[in-house]
Amino acid sequence: MKITVCIGSSCHLKGARQVVEELQYLVAKNNLKDKIELAGTFCMGNCQNGVCVTMNNKNYSLSPTNTKTFFEEEVLTQI
Repeated sequence: MKITVCIGSSCHLKGARQVVEELQYLVAKNNLKDKIELAGTFCMGNCQNGVCVTMNNKNYSLSPTNTKTFFEEEVLTQI
């Protein structure tokens, strides 16, 4: 499974670094490094909706405060 996080300027200002760090932590904590690939990209064209993330061709808008919930509800249920 590949999770791509926008690290463009708008998403960076909305907490992309913290989202990436939280996802890295959660992947490691759940021993999923061999099942989840984290990637970064620049602008996804959805700047107004927070930190843009794609997984399985679906778009999500994350913030540092809802990343753990996203991981538990969306990522863990699809592995």
